[in-house]
Amino acid sequence: MEVLNIKTNRHTNDMLIVFLKSLIIFVAVVIAVRLMGKRTISEMQPFELVVTLIISEVACIPINDPYIPFYAGLIPIVTLTFLEVLVSFISRKSIKVRRLVSGRAMLVIDKDGINYENLKKLNMNVHDLIETAHSSGYPDVSEIAYAIIETNGKMSVVEKTEEQPLLPLILVVDGKINESNVKKSQSTEADINKVLKQNGVALKDVLYADVRQDGTFYASPKNGGCFTSNLAVGGDW
Repeated sequence: MEVLNIKTNRHTNDMLIVFLKSLIIFVAVVIAVRLMGKRTISEMQPFELVVTLIISEVACIPINDPYIPFYAGLIPIVTLTFLEVLVSFISRKSIKVRRLVSGRAMLVIDKDGINYENLKKLNMNVHDLIETAHSSGYPDVSEIAYAIIETNGKMSVVEKTEEQPLLPLILVVDGKINESNVKKSQSTEADINKVLKQNGVALKDVLYADVRQDGTFYASPKNGGCFTSNLAVGGDW
């Protein structure tokens, strides 16, 4: 009888330990997810998805075994969350780091049709492209003027119209010049700074700026007050 009571008490204690650890780990995971930002799984960058999957895995370790201390799961959660927030912060400040961590958006359909070279870089085939177009609401690929596979794997589409749309080139993001797009537009950083100066804005204060093939330059400063202007461009993109 005494042995039975000891076993019962031990079982009760184990249940209580599991309950308390589950509560602590749950709170830690919720805080971690909040710190990483409000995104659905389909909107996550590859790095964010990997961190989320690892956190969900390590969170279960101390819960499954009552004799494993809760900090065995808590420490990895804190470490991974800190790492994700740090990398996200650095990515916002550095285009090179952002491309290394998240990759870059790829133009897969343009005025010349399907861009096979970019499909290969994305490890996609034509069937994948067609399926993605269908899931995006475009059953006929010939109706698409431009299609871009974003860094989160989603497809952004510009439909064909009687008047062909002008696909913009992103020139500035968070105060940083996109050198490859500036080169593609046959413009220069000096030209961009000149236009910004004419509108009383410094490059470091620009949140976003792009240009279209007709030279229409759009900029949105960090403190508001977006504007359009003209920028000397060339080439065909």
